[in-house]
Amino acid sequence: MRRTDDTTAKHRAILETAARLICKQGYEGTSIQEIADACGLTKAGLYHHIESKEQLLIEIMNYGMDVFEERVLSEVEHIPDPVERLKACMARNIKLVTRGWSKEVTIILHEHDTLTGKAQAHINARKKRYVRFLESSFAEAVEKGLIRPVDPTVAAFSFLGMVLWIYKWFKPGGKRTDDEVAAGMVDLLFTGLVPRS
Repeated sequence: MRRTDDTTAKHRAILETAARLICKQGYEGTSIQEIADACGLTKAGLYHHIESKEQLLIEIMNYGMDVFEERVLSEVEHIPDPVERLKACMARNIKLVTRGWSKEVTIILHEHDTLTGKAQAHINARKKRYVRFLESSFAEAVEKGLIRPVDPTVAAFSFLGMVLWIYKWFKPGGKRTDDEVAAGMVDLLFTGLVPRS
């Protein structure tokens, strides 16, 4: 179905509403009827916009990757200094999760094993682009002597482990703001990468 601006906006609103509900209750714990109710639609009305619950999850994850690429990758990939590029990437990625800009991104993390087959392969391919970006940035920083020699793959997954787990423990309104957490995590990782004298 070709979408007009209005139908695109409505479709995005459905994805965002469904994402919030699934984040709260889990994919298996959320029914199509609950999603329809949260969207202010009948079940039949919801099916006018989606093919199935699984297709809805695929679309949520794709939308989450779109948001991530727009708000994180596209904003940092042209920074010339690889260390500054990585620091900016880490801070933006943290805030993407902590500020609730995109529950769709959280679903990519939380429901990563729910998809199967081609849908899972498609999302995994999009995630691998991020891993390759990190690996190449770490490799460039090592090559330029800006950080100590480290395995770019180990560094990339250490970076991701720090950033992607934050949705599990960060509480908005808690003792630390997301700015403080982002600054602390950037300092923790990159101070450890300073070249040894």
